[in-house]
Amino acid sequence: MAYYKEHSHEGRDEASLGDLRARCAAVLSERLGRQVSAQTLVDSIRFQAYADAAPALAALRDRGLRLVCVSNWDVSLARVLERCGLAPGLDAVVSSAEAGSTKPEPGIFVAALGAAGCEASEALHVGDTPEEDLAGARAAGIRALLIDREGGGDVGSLAEVIDHV
Repeated sequence: MAYYKEHSHEGRDEASLGDLRARCAAVLSERLGRQVSAQTLVDSIRFQAYADAAPALAALRDRGLRLVCVSNWDVSLARVLERCGLAPGLDAVVSSAEAGSTKPEPGIFVAALGAAGCEASEALHVGDTPEEDLAGARAAGIRALLIDREGGGDVGSLAEVIDHV
């Protein structure tokens, strides 16, 4: 995962995504001491949305807000969100691979603002890392909240975000 996180932005299209997955499988194979194919690696990964995600998106959408997912991820992010059932609650998805910029760089946030059709002063970013999410959003002039489900953040649940809009 550390290798993927460092290189996720390199999966810009299907060909480069295949190459990224092959490199990730090679790193895993080396660490495990046995061969793992890229397809086996991909097939073994499961994502599940937090239970509060879809209802929070629906509540925010009911307020007339445009919702954009911004993540350091490869070009497959929209498909992952679709499989998790979150895509219908989003207006756009901006991955670092597609934006050509990774959090905390402001460029990925500027791309998200364009997708949302709003100015930085009108936006709110909710993220789970101070270094990438909070610093990056603020560098782009966007107000940001830290979500920490263990406590200690600005919000502990996505359901609480509506109180900040």
